Amino acid sequence: MAIPLPPVPALDLPLARAVHDRAAERREEDLLPRLHRDPATRVLVMHGDRFAVAGPSRLVVVPPTGLPAPADAGPAPQPRPDAADEPSDVVRDAPPAQEPPSWLFLGTHDGAAYVVLALPPTADALAVLDGVERLAGHAAQGADGWLGLRGLEGLDELQQGLATEAVALVNWHAVHRHCPRCGAPTQVRRAGWVRWCPVEERELYPRTDPAVIMAVVDDADRILLGHAAHWPPGRYSTLAGFVEPGESLEQAVRREVAEEVRVTVADGPGDVVYRGSQAWPFPASLMVGFRARVAGRAGDVAPDGVEVTAARWFTRAELLAAVEAGDVLLPGRVSIARALIEEWYGEELPSTW
Repeated sequence: MAIPLPPVPALDLPLARAVHDRAAERREEDLLPRLHRDPATRVLVMHGDRFAVAGPSRLVVVPPTGLPAPADAGPAPQPRPDAADEPSDVVRDAPPAQEPPSWLFLGTHDGAAYVVLALPPTADALAVLDGVERLAGHAAQGADGWLGLRGLEGLDELQQGLATEAVALVNWHAVHRHCPRCGAPTQVRRAGWVRWCPVEERELYPRTDPAVIMAVVDDADRILLGHAAHWPPGRYSTLAGFVEPGESLEQAVRREVAEEVRVTVADGPGDVVYRGSQAWPFPASLMVGFRARVAGRAGDVAPDGVEVTAARWFTRAELLAAVEAGDVLLPGRVSIARALIEEWYGEELPSTW
């Protein structure tokens, strides 16, 4: 007789612990210049996709003094009478001067406003940090003074929330410098939370792509882990995939498992159970975690050979032995995959990164 999964509290996930106020009501056109003049403002600095850090557990956060001022966003967008009539004849505006570098408003906490100064991933871009106390040394250190979000496992809740938001927002700007409909350069507005297309006369807002990620278990309480084609040898993790248009999250779980490893997830009540969600801004995903049950003791799996090139069922003893022997490399601790695996296992597993 099938035993449904018992209801359990949602997971406490590393990238879902933000405590700051995003303060959307403050996203005005003149906000960033005002915050640059305010010594109480706190600035995170990014170079490409890396943050200035004082080790893996602390970001370098500085006042705006000495940092380059944000560019003036200019007057509010005005209607373009020729945009609708002859869009092919409209002269595309020049790319906005604000980029790069760019200032983006993140929110507030304990009375202080937080912003990120995003520098492009070039060596020349670091020159703007010369003479800025607590940052010039990091620029000189190169990669040693900078870490990406995946490497920041020990941040407190405030810094982790700010960093996750900053990466997501910077990544969105990087791929939306032109209008997706007409190709015109877009302009940054509302403290970094809107891009304006002067040809289409419309605002573009940040987007998030939902993806499901699931710990698949059978009635023998084994877990199914897969190896993606682009991963290094020995790397195993939970199955995952993007939600398709018109699809529910539960449907996506069942479809992805069937497509990737030819395993059928049971379709009864409690067979697909929500476990939690967190942002995964690489570049713009929201990972929605589930535990999914396969009826009975599942047999062989058949990886699709395209996305997943290997898959295995593990008992707890088998997984621990494989990890300790170095035969299996698990995902990092900031990922929801690691949380799903360790929830099933019952405690933390040894680090493999």
